[in-house]
Amino acid sequence: MLKNTIQKMFGAGNSQPLHSNHQKIWTKPFILAVIIVIILGIISMLVGVYDIRGKEDGMDMFFITRIPRTAALMLTGAAMAMSGLVMQLITQNRLVEPTTTGTIEWAGLGLVVVYLLSPAPTLFQRMTGAIIFSFIGTMVFFLFLRRVKLRSSLIVPIIGIMLGAVISAVSTFVGLVFQMSQSVETWFVGSFASIQVGRYEYLWLIVIITVLIFIYADRLTLAGLGEDITTSLGVSYNKIVLIGTALIAVAVGIVAAVIGNLPFLGLIVPNIVSMFRGDDLRSNLPWVCVSGMAALTISDIISRTIIMPFEVPVSLILGTVGAVVFIVILLRRRRLG
Repeated sequence: MLKNTIQKMFGAGNSQPLHSNHQKIWTKPFILAVIIVIILGIISMLVGVYDIRGKEDGMDMFFITRIPRTAALMLTGAAMAMSGLVMQLITQNRLVEPTTTGTIEWAGLGLVVVYLLSPAPTLFQRMTGAIIFSFIGTMVFFLFLRRVKLRSSLIVPIIGIMLGAVISAVSTFVGLVFQMSQSVETWFVGSFASIQVGRYEYLWLIVIITVLIFIYADRLTLAGLGEDITTSLGVSYNKIVLIGTALIAVAVGIVAAVIGNLPFLGLIVPNIVSMFRGDDLRSNLPWVCVSGMAALTISDIISRTIIMPFEVPVSLILGTVGAVVFIVILLRRRRLG
């Protein structure tokens, strides 16, 4: 049975991947999903306190703030959803994503270190620090999982959350000692309120990350079957894990530096997509990207309208919804044994 599964994934005399019935991307449901995301993007560009139609500089503000914010929403939603999907495949755990492994907290620590070294760091410097520490933190988590054999998959995210809490406490302590608490507090509140031209362009690097994940999709999917199977097929398991970790670190680091902390997005979207489409990364990736865009855009629209003219941080909406979904997934896994 295992041999048949592997042959279906990589082909026996051909290159037909697993879930071949899902390989056709531009199906009617997917086209409908893309149309929905486009509609949400248009709504996002039209929502806001500033009257872009009644003011003389309305169109200028539209191109300076509304379009960049919508583009940032789409790119960030895709990045966090993809990071969660790749991390779940590598760890073979549905409950793992950047905010349940401490990765995002390590990125925050990287930002704090950058502020220590440079009182007024550029966006590139902040992004570099966040990426480096995201990579270190994710590798620490993966090494822990390889060293310690856990009987229950439910323990894995709990340990990750505990690790993230410790790293977050260290960041807060350093911020208080060196009087950087305002910078730390700003990072913990993920929001798109400050996005405008000149402050989001690094997010376009996420497109490159998406292409790289698609290129390594089959290998990452194979890594999800375990080290023994991956090695027996002549693929370096450690190399694939290292590549996957690097891609996750770059995506999370960019988002952390530009936007801040966005909890549970990488948990909700991949689980919902996998529930309907299985675990093949190559066929699921477009769906995960589109679904991540839609989820974050809807959350941002709610955050801007729920107490208008004021704005609620989008991380509050994601945290509330994500916590409920996280509990539902836990209860569902327990019921299914």
